[in-house]
Formats: sequence, structure tokens, C-alpha cells
Amino acid sequence: MKCPTTNLTTLQFLPAHFRSLLRSCACNSSLSTGKELHAIILTSGLVPACPNSFLLNALHHMYASCGVTSSARHLFYQIPRSHKDVIDWTTLLTCLVQHGTKPSEGFCFFKEMRKESVVLDDVVMISVFVLCARVEDLRMGRQAQGCLVKMGLGGVKVCNAVMNMYVKCGLVGEVRRVFSEMNERNVVSWSILLEGVVKWEGLENGRVVFDEMPERNEVGWSIMIAGYVGNGFSREGFLLLVEMVLRLRLGLNFVTLSSILSACALSGDVMMGRWVHVYAMKEMGREMHVMVATALVDMYAKCGQIDMALAAFNYLPRRNVVAWNAILGGLAMHGRGEFVLDIFPKMIEEATPDDLTFMAVLSACSHSGLVDQGYHYFHSLESEYGITPKVEHYACMVDLLGRAGCLEEAELLIKKMPMRPNEVVLGSLLGSCNAHGKLQLGERILQELVQMDQHNTEYHVLLSNMYSLEGKQDKANSLRQVLKSKGIRKVPGMSSIHVGGQVHQFSSGGKSHPLTKEIYHALDDMIRRLRLAGYVPNTTTQVFSGSDGREDSTKEMEEKEQALFLHSEKLAFCFGLISTKPGAPLYIFKNLRICQDCHSAIKIASKIYNREIIIRDRNRFHCFKHGSCSCSDYW
Repeated sequence: MKCPTTNLTTLQFLPAHFRSLLRSCACNSSLSTGKELHAIILTSGLVPACPNSFLLNALHHMYASCGVTSSARHLFYQIPRSHKDVIDWTTLLTCLVQHGTKPSEGFCFFKEMRKESVVLDDVVMISVFVLCARVEDLRMGRQAQGCLVKMGLGGVKVCNAVMNMYVKCGLVGEVRRVFSEMNERNVVSWSILLEGVVKWEGLENGRVVFDEMPERNEVGWSIMIAGYVGNGFSREGFLLLVEMVLRLRLGLNFVTLSSILSACALSGDVMMGRWVHVYAMKEMGREMHVMVATALVDMYAKCGQIDMALAAFNYLPRRNVVAWNAILGGLAMHGRGEFVLDIFPKMIEEATPDDLTFMAVLSACSHSGLVDQGYHYFHSLESEYGITPKVEHYACMVDLLGRAGCLEEAELLIKKMPMRPNEVVLGSLLGSCNAHGKLQLGERILQELVQMDQHNTEYHVLLSNMYSLEGKQDKANSLRQVLKSKGIRKVPGMSSIHVGGQVHQFSSGGKSHPLTKEIYHALDDMIRRLRLAGYVPNTTTQVFSGSDGREDSTKEMEEKEQALFLHSEKLAFCFGLISTKPGAPLYIFKNLRICQDCHSAIKIASKIYNREIIIRDRNRFHCFKHGSCSCSDYW
């Protein structure tokens, strides 16, 4: 819509014309045209001359619809009290919920509405529940539901919003209660219930709800498919996908495609991801929705195929900040820090970087040991890019400094933080203390971490390893006994590998796989060949393996070595050896950080078996090839 060219002298006494034009701008989100109209109104003196023209209301609605919260709020408080109606209040609340940067603004405005005795309706309450769901504010959500009951509101849409809030907060029992009390339900109600049950009660209960649904749309199908794929049940997910697309002729829209791709990224199922990629190319072609294209980039990166992620990214005709963040984050995980810094200037030409962008950049610097470059971007956040550093940015810097051995600088940075350090910040510093043998600092950090979460075994394991390395076996054993006395168990290591369209999962020392006998035979042969190539088991940190904390005897040493040999990633690797063609790459996904012993062993194995082995641990990717790792032993 273009700015009107009609003579102002004609229009200056026709505020209704401006009101109509502003409404059009609001409907079409035409902010630039709306600003031009606003300028004309101000210069022509229409608002002071005609206070009852409702132009302030129209301007307020225009800015709110375009997501300009500051202008919408300013204009709202300029509207005379006598000319404010429930629509004006609701419009600003919706704007604050959808576009506000601080959730507290929306909550404060809702409280103001109640104080001013504004008549609340379903639209208002839906906005409040949406905000509660986004920030997972259960306390505010319960208060809002209390208002709902008092006012006697209970339409299907607002009940759906209540259920969605409880889903996000993890209270699936409340979801079921609200669902059972609804007088009317639609397909959205069933889909929200399904999402909650799949997420919090598991696939088996989710499938019961799915089969009971009187009507299923693309959302319901995608929730169930993504649930199967994300939990490693690729075959079941693919069968549902085939039934949905081929038998029922339901199309996969961009939301469904993105959901399935996100599940593939979570589970590492690149085969299903490729199927979705082909489908999206066939249906959308070059004009692929940016949300799907970004999900493809993220999927390939998190499935270990960073070159495919780059190819998908380069194919994008338009790249927004979300797409750039996906590729930068993927490259960071794969240890390609210098490449991230090389392409960052190109990113600035195409999109405005946000806080997530710099988390990826700082993470890339950390994983590649680029200390000076990390310092540069961290100190440029506010001065050059107008971004206030968040706790996540400080965590990246602490990790960067800690990995590089600059622990004093990392501790000083923590003390200077404008906010309290969280578990991620302190946990990163504790990990660096373990890597660099800073026992005293590690003891101090552990005390702070235990106050935050006494049930996190990882912190105790790290400090126990440090005691063991320092020869303080009694303290290591004492720390282990503390965990036992509290009934706290170490999180077991789990590794999975995709072979033949199925996910095979292994736990340390597990023997439940149908090919256990063959796997352990391959493991014995691998250990023998590793030893011949110079491998020496790293037993120094094997504290929680059954040792009683006394000096190592020959028998204890053998037990520790055997425990190392049975780590889940070694079992997954041996299964991959016997289940795939010689020379085929292997992709392994682990829930914890890969240990030093497995890292050393698999480096050697990649050369012995002439295999490329890609392992995604909790923090990053390790690409083992020809006896070396992409992390350069820096992780």
C-alpha cells in the first residue's frame, strides 16, 4: 500500500479516512506506510484538533499489529480513559505477549487490566495462557485459571490454551483433567492432549490416545511420527508417515515437516531426514519454506553430516538469522571454528545477528581454542551489535578460557558477571579444573554446584576423578560414598547407532542385544589389535567401576580395564563393524561426554579398520579418521 497523495488540505478535516487507512496498515502489517500516515497526522495537527476522532486508537492498533511494542504502549497511555475499550486493552496485551522481549511486561499489564476492572474475555485469557506456556510459569498459569473459573469462561479455545500451558509445564495429569471436564472438544484439543501424553507419559500411552482420536489432522500425525522418530523407533515412525501420505493422502505442511526433521536431529536418524528432504524438494522445489530449509540444515548438522548441512544451507535462496544460526551452531559443534569466523562477515551482510548468533560464534571459538577472537566478539556484543550479554554468553567465555587453561581469568570473569552464575557456568569451570588439574578451585566450585543441585552426579564424578589423579584415593572413595549414602546413582552411559533403518542402543556392559555374542567377540579382537598398535587403557579416572578406594592390585587393575572396554560407545562401534560393509562410515550418538579412554581407543581404531567414525557426545562432534580426531584432542 502506498502513502496517499491526496492534498492534505482536503484530508485534514477527514479523520475517518486516516482511520480507515491505518486499519488497512494494521491488517497488512504495513509498518512503513503506517509511519508515513502517523507523520502526516502529527504535522497536520489532526489529533489535538479532533480528540474524539479515535485516531489515537487506530494508531495504537496499527503499531501493535506490526509488533512495535514501545510505540503501541506509548499511544495506549495517550488515549483518554473514556475512549479506551476492552479491544484497546486486549490489543496491547496481545502485542506484549507476541512481540515483547520481557514476559514480565505482559504479566504486569494483565494485572493492570484486573486492577482497572477491564472486562476479561476468552481472547485476553488465551493471551495470558500463551505467555505462561512460553515461559513455563505455572504459578501465574494457575492464577489465570482461577480467574477463568470465577468469570465462568470456558470456551473450547481458552480450554485448549489452558491445556497447552500445562503441557509446557509438564503436568499431564492436569491436562487430562481439563480435557475430561470440557463440554466441547475439537481436533486441537485432542492434539494438545496427545502432545502432552507422548512427551510426559511415553509413546505407549500416546499411541492409545492417538488411536482414540475421532479426527486427526496433520498436527496429530506429526506429533506421533516425531515421537517415534525422536525416541529411536524409526520403523514405526516411517510406517505412520507412509500411511499418512500414501493411504490417507494427507499432505505434509511446513510445520509437520519441520517437526519430523527436528525429531530426526534429536535421534540422529539421517535416513528418515533424507526421505523428508526428498519429499520437501518434490513438493516445494526451490521455494522451500525457510522453516523447513532451516530444519534440514539443523538435521544434517546434528546427524554428523556437516557437509550436507552446508550444501542445504547454500541452496537456500533467502537466508534469515535463524538459518544462519543453524549453520553457525552446526559448524561450531563440528569444531570448525575458523570457518565460522570466516563466514561471519557474510552473515552480517544478509541478516542482523542476535544473541543466539553470538552463542554459536563464541562456542565455535571455544571448541577451536580461538581465545583472542572469542574475547573480541564478546567485548563487541554491546558496543558494536547492541546486544546485552546474557548468562549463556558468559558461559561460553568461561568455557573458552577454561579449555585454554586460563582458569584465573575465567574465575575473575564469573565474579564480574552482572547476574548470578548458573550451573552451566560453574559446571564448565569445574570441567576445566578437571582437565587442568586445579583441585583446590574444583573443590570450591563443587560446593557451589551442590547447593544448586545436590543430585547431579556429574559434578561429584569430576571431582572424584581429580582426587584420583592427585593420588588422593581416600577422598575419591569418600565422595563416592556420599553419593551412595544419598541413594544417588551415576547417570549410565548410553550410545546408539543407526543400522539398516533401525536404532540399536547400548549401555555400558550391556548384554541385551540379540548379537551380544558376536559384538563381544569383535570387542575382544578390537582390544587385541588396539594393544598391538600401542593402546594403553586409561584407568586413572575409573573411580566408579567397583574399586574400593585402596591401592590398586593387579586384579583391581584388570577390573578397571575391563570396565573401560565395556563402555557403550565401544560396544556400538563393534556392532557397527560387524553390521556394515568394510570402510563404511559409522555414526554413533552418546548421551554423555566421551571419556578420554574411548577417545584414544577410537582414534586408533579408525586407522586400524580404515573407518571414518563420527561420534556425537553431549557437547560436540568428534570425527575420527586415519588415527586423528577433528577436535585435535581439544574438547
